[in-house]
Amino acid sequence: MRTDDDLAAEFHAIRPRLVGVAYALLGSVHESEDAVQDAWLRLQRSDWAAIEDVTGWLVVAVSRIALDTLRSARRRRETYVGPWLPEPVVAGADPAERVTLDESMSMAMLIVLETLSPAERTVFVLHDVFGMPFTEVAGVVGRSPAACRQLAARARRHAAEGAPRFDVDTAGHRRVVEAFIAATTSGDTAALLELLDPEVVLRTDGGGRARAALRPITGAPKTIRFIFGVLGDTAVVARLSPWTVNGRPGLLTYGSDGGLTSVTGFSVADGRITGIDAVLNPEKLARIR
Repeated sequence: MRTDDDLAAEFHAIRPRLVGVAYALLGSVHESEDAVQDAWLRLQRSDWAAIEDVTGWLVVAVSRIALDTLRSARRRRETYVGPWLPEPVVAGADPAERVTLDESMSMAMLIVLETLSPAERTVFVLHDVFGMPFTEVAGVVGRSPAACRQLAARARRHAAEGAPRFDVDTAGHRRVVEAFIAATTSGDTAALLELLDPEVVLRTDGGGRARAALRPITGAPKTIRFIFGVLGDTAVVARLSPWTVNGRPGLLTYGSDGGLTSVTGFSVADGRITGIDAVLNPEKLARIR
């Protein structure tokens, strides 16, 4: 017979995956941890001794809570200052070690998921990413399994249209990021121009609390001007460090006071950078230590 201690142990064992499911839906570690904690409290208040599959119960509960949060979050993001980017998950740093992140949840992919409706995103994440049967997904979104299949098909089309191309392995991706760091720190404009795709898109999320572009910047020349404009401010950028961001090679930036000032993810295709997503909003960096 399952005891209170058994229940707690089972919850803590699955907790990183639960946070990962919620994060894929919300793009926020803070909100994801809240959703998981809420699900745990609901489980404790339930007749949990009669629940055969506690893990499945928790996944469904977390998904429902995250879906409700996502619906309200979308309204808040409409008034967000500048581009909204997901809160980054940095490998080896708190709170990343408490998140089991699916390998597909790159910064760029999460941005694509933002274009889906809450129901489409939930069905896509739960079924296509985490392998939940449509019969169970239906119970989360309040639709029939057939309707969920249609939502998933629509979500796949939208995701395929906007998904970034990744045709390099991790080692190749890392080499491009390290070359980017070398070119930017040395001020080598020509080398940087070679690294950037001509139609590269730079998104910077300052949330009105840090210096950032209010709209995405498209094209290599404009991107280079913005990069060197920011790097010229030594209070903002004193050191660049390669790091794993959302499962892919990325970049951490530190200011003159040693504090973290930005976390950047990259999309790389054909040996060139096609997308740069830099989170500068201090609220989204505060939990990374």
